[in-house]
Order: sequence, then structure tokens, then C-alpha cells
Amino acid sequence: MLQAIWVRTLSGMDYSQIVQSLVDQQILTDADVTSLKVAEYTHLADLFETLVTQGKVSDEKWAETVATVYGLPFIAEIETVERELLEKVPSSLAFKRMALPLRKENGSVIVAVIDPEPEQIYEDVRILTGGRVRVVIAPENVLLQAIQKNYGATVERLAADLGGEDEEKDSDSQELEIDHDIGDLREAAGEPTVVNLVNLIIFEAVRDRASDIHIEPFENEMKLRYRLDGILVEQPPPPKHLRLAITSRIKIMAGMNIAERFIPQDGHIKLSVEGRSIDLRVSCCPTVFGESVVMRILDKGSLVVDVEQLGMSKEDQKKFDDVISRPHGIFLVTGPTGSGKTTTLYTGLTRIFSPKLKIITVEDPVEYQLPGICQIQVNQKRGLNFADGLRSIVRQDPDVIMVGEIRDKETAEIAIRAALTGHLVFSTLHTNSAAGAIPRLTDMGVDPFLVSSSVNGILAQRLVRKICSECREKYEPTGEEKVLARWQHIDDVECYRGAGCEKCGGSGYRGRVGVFEFIVVTDPIREIILEKPSASRIAKVSKVTTFREDGWIKVKSGITTIEEVLRVSEED
Repeated sequence: MLQAIWVRTLSGMDYSQIVQSLVDQQILTDADVTSLKVAEYTHLADLFETLVTQGKVSDEKWAETVATVYGLPFIAEIETVERELLEKVPSSLAFKRMALPLRKENGSVIVAVIDPEPEQIYEDVRILTGGRVRVVIAPENVLLQAIQKNYGATVERLAADLGGEDEEKDSDSQELEIDHDIGDLREAAGEPTVVNLVNLIIFEAVRDRASDIHIEPFENEMKLRYRLDGILVEQPPPPKHLRLAITSRIKIMAGMNIAERFIPQDGHIKLSVEGRSIDLRVSCCPTVFGESVVMRILDKGSLVVDVEQLGMSKEDQKKFDDVISRPHGIFLVTGPTGSGKTTTLYTGLTRIFSPKLKIITVEDPVEYQLPGICQIQVNQKRGLNFADGLRSIVRQDPDVIMVGEIRDKETAEIAIRAALTGHLVFSTLHTNSAAGAIPRLTDMGVDPFLVSSSVNGILAQRLVRKICSECREKYEPTGEEKVLARWQHIDDVECYRGAGCEKCGGSGYRGRVGVFEFIVVTDPIREIILEKPSASRIAKVSKVTTFREDGWIKVKSGITTIEEVLRVSEED
């Protein structure tokens, strides 16, 4: 039992009771409590920020614990709300206070909140509804969805509510931004309206299955874009006058230095959305008109570890299983950033996982945690790079090694030596084709003999958007599409496209699938590698199925469109 730390707030509540309850439920450890410094917290919202926003405690467990300690009712879901109360309490107030009036009961108004402390909640709702206020505690994600559902609240609507006269207060002066007091920025970032706007931006992006969130400042506006199925889609922008507050809020959540605005920074946010564990990799980069923020969304619930769902043909699946089942050698996955290389490697590791195998990875960053597999996070600031991590891995007696990326000669040579000494090595390269991986390694300075002796297979991939299953329809390809595609017998094939519906947001596409080039390194290929051949010669000898040919198979199957295959592939 922890020693009680008595902290009295204006409400008379002792926060150590909440923390102790979380410890009793085995949600927090004694070490967590020691690092918390409970005595320094003077508001429940600050403790919520530390424990829930950073992912240490789930929304639901926090709400249950707060309700128990405060002696208030807890509700796990919100089904019905009285329309009369919604008409009296505006959406801007509901979002600002994170409070939703539910119903009238015995002369009182029942209001769902996540934080019962702020007295202004009681005063505002009492004045607007004319009734005494009684609160119930609800999880944040449940309350946020209920407010959005009942008020029709979106980023667009909330941004519009926050715009208006405050836009006039904005200044284009660079000097004004430089001179902003850090305390003022921190205070602005903590404003309920800014907090709720950032939360809603993240919530909508996760709900829409976005992979990235882009918040970009320009001279006369601020842009918000989501990357949906690989394509950037513009969203209603936040008010320009809130750009510093929004950026500062995200930097605080990501553990960045809000005082530093002229060098790039990286951070990480861990949170729960709709009961799903979400990680955000945050990058902040200075531009002419302010800091550009990009958040990569890593949804652990969406990780595909089934080779069939990747979109491989039966022939490629056989090659894949053959290469990853070998006792030693290197398996390379190539492609541009965001083409799904890491997902493919994770799929391979999951497919061969066995308690009999020691599997270790070194990644930058560790995108998803795989059970039973030791994963090492590269940390350049502390001197841990891929080469150093790989050296350490070899001394850990592994059977299988995954290197997040081969970036230089040193890492490549260590990986190859590991493969030649009885280890199975998985890694990635940035090349435009499977055949291009061999010249890339030799260009790094790796001896062709070492490449020939160690590489077992090379998989190159791209992602194409899948036709939405809800609005898929047959259509006749245009003459231009037929000319560009140059596929034989195209007139004899039924082609499909998405008409656009609510499910796919009008795009006609929903989800993505891979198109692949797969080269299994055979003896004839090993012989010509010694001659330092070009990529085109390797492709010719291997008779590889190209992206366009694999894409054509998916067009004939009604999975994707001609337009999508042409977008990601070059002419054969």
C-alpha cells in the first residue's frame, strides 16, 4: 500500500485517492506513482492529461475511477439525449466545457462530463436550462462522439465557431510570433476550445482511416489535410489566428519543446480513440510562415499480418513463404516511403514466429509491438544507429533479424555478414523496383560476391486504392485509358470503378492493396550479379512480373481501376 499523499484542491478532493485506486486495480505501478509527483497537481484536468492523454490509463478506466472516488454515477455509453436541452445549450459551450446535457430528472438537469471539478460547468448549464445541475461521469471518447452526433459537430463547425472577430486580431508579423511569451503559448494551448479542436482533428482522422494528418501554415491561411488511402485530401481549415495555439498544443502532447520553433523536432503521442490504442508519430518543421506539423497515425488495430490480405497472388505467396522459411540469407522489401514495406516485414515475422526462434528487430521507429519478438528502437541522439544496433543484435544469439532499413555500406555489410553466418535477415531498401535493389547495394560499396552469396529474395511493392464495395459499378474504359494501359484483350474484360458514396467519402475508393514485383535470386541471377549488372538486365533474366502486370490482374478481378495502376506503375 502506498503512503497517502494528501493534496487538497478547491473542490476538497484528494488526488492520491484516484491514483491509489488505479494502483489497487493494477493499472498503475508504484514506480508510476513515484514519477507522477501527485502533490504537484492542483487540477484534475492536469492529472487526466498525464495519465489518459499519454495512454497510461484508458478513457473508460479513468472515468470509472473518478466516478467511484467522487461518489458520482458512471455511464459507459450515451444513447438518448433530450432535444429540448440541446436547443438551450449551444454546441460551442458543450465542446468548450466537454459537457453534454442528457435529460431532466426530478427538477434537475443530468449532465455528462469527464471532469466534475470546474464550477463554471454547473453555472453555465444552470443559467441556460433553469434547472439544478447533477453530473454523471462518462469516458472522454464516448462523450466526444455523443456531442458530435447530437450537435452534428465536426472540425468544420467547431473551427467556424472559433473564427470570426478573433481573425482580426491576427498579425502576419514574424516578429510577433518570435516575441510570444512561452507562458502565454502554454496557456493558449491549454484553452478548452483549442484542446477540443485538436482532439476532434485527431478523432476525425482516425475515424476516416487517415494515415497522416498535415497541419500547414501559409501566408493568409492555415491548411488541414488528411492522407486517405495514400492521397492527400483537404479538410476545412482551423482559424489562422489559432495556429500557434494548435501547434503548441500538439507539441506539448508530443513532449516537444514549445520554446523552440526554428529547428525540426520529432515526438510521439499515445492515446485511445474509440477503445483502440493509437500511436501518433509527430514531426514539426519550421517553414517561412510558421511550423508545419505532420502526424503519422499508427493504429495497432488496423495492422494487417495476413499475407492474403496484402494482395499477393498465389504464385507470389509461394515465393514469399519459401524465402522467409529459409534458415539463412537476406530477404529485402523495397519501395518508397508509405508503400507498406514495414507491414510486409511484420507479416513475414508473424508468419514464421515460433517459441523455438529468437527474433530481434532494430527499427526507427518501432511502429507496432509484436508479441514474443524483441524490438529495439534506434536512438540517434544517444548514439544508437542501425549499424550499432545490428552489432548488438548479432551478440544476442538470434535466429531471425529484422533491420528497419539498410541506409549505408556499414549497415549493409553487417547484415550480409549476419546472413552468411547462419542468420535469416529481413530488411528494406529505397529503390523503384525489385531489380534495382542489387545495383543499389553494389553502389553503396558492397562487394558483388557478398551480395550474390547472401540475398535470397527481393520484393518491391506499391499500394493501389481498392474500389469501394458499396458503390462499385461496371464501366467502359475510355480510349485514352486503353491507349495508356496497352493491355491485350482489354475490350474483353469487365472493368469496374466506384461511383462515390457516403461510405467512401465520394472518392469511389476505400482501402488499399499491394501490387508487387518478386524476384527469387536463383543461380543464374547469382552469376550475373558478379558482373555488376544493370537493373534492366536483372529484370530480364529473372522474368519478373512487373507492377503493371500484377496491377492488371487486380483490374480484371475488379479490385482496383486502370487509373490506379497507371498512377503507381511505369511503362514496362
